[in-house]
Amino acid sequence: MLFSRFYTFVVLFQIYNFQFVLAKEPVCSKFAYEEQLLEKMIRTEIKVETMANEIKATQETVMDTLGVIKKTVQEFTDKFESLQINITERMLEETKKIEKKTKFFEKLYEASRVNLTQEIESQRNSVVKLQEKYERPVIFYAHHVTDVDTDETERIIFNYAIINERSGYDTSTGIFTAPVSGLYQFAVHLCTPISKYVYVEIFHEGNVIMKDYLYGVGENAVCSSVTGIVRVKSGEQVWVQHRSKNSNYKLIEDIHRMNTFLGMIINS
Repeated sequence: MLFSRFYTFVVLFQIYNFQFVLAKEPVCSKFAYEEQLLEKMIRTEIKVETMANEIKATQETVMDTLGVIKKTVQEFTDKFESLQINITERMLEETKKIEKKTKFFEKLYEASRVNLTQEIESQRNSVVKLQEKYERPVIFYAHHVTDVDTDETERIIFNYAIINERSGYDTSTGIFTAPVSGLYQFAVHLCTPISKYVYVEIFHEGNVIMKDYLYGVGENAVCSSVTGIVRVKSGEQVWVQHRSKNSNYKLIEDIHRMNTFLGMIINS
């Protein structure tokens, strides 16, 4: 449509130009005029056709160029979309990796925190134990036996503790329970009236580790001490026991005499 209008305009312009030229030339004859007119029309038609071909070629070139541009734009669009998809997928993949690493390091941090907390607590307990060991040594010293009759085999209870560091000795049972493991020294001091007997034993977990036999002779009561060293583990028990089934076996306590039970750690 555009090409046809342009072609008509060119033809009219050439005819007008041709008539203007003829108006300036002298008229010789009717035949010469027609011949010249025909010749000019032919040349004009040739020019118009040439111009039309050039316009068409130009139009085709422009269309081809537009097609190339459109194809290039489409290729760039496709590449951009593909690149955008690849970048998005890569970002999602990297995000998942980062999240996975983050969870791993969070678990590692939590495990390290727990282990460190436990280690700190363990070290604190060790320090407390060392402080207790050096600042509060294990030692007890008890006396006063309420039941002085020893006509039956039974444990002797020293029911008043003068010293009881670390609370190892129980005044209600007469049993010492070691709060820590170590080498301990134990000593028992007992008194018996005139013409009476005492047969005493110190037990460690049911095993006799020390024993003594007292007999009151003369005009005064008799006192005697027995001592020994034994290795005791934490939680193990030590106690004093008399062994007799006779009314002649008896203990005595007065203003001049005291029955005592002593124990202390000497090396841990």
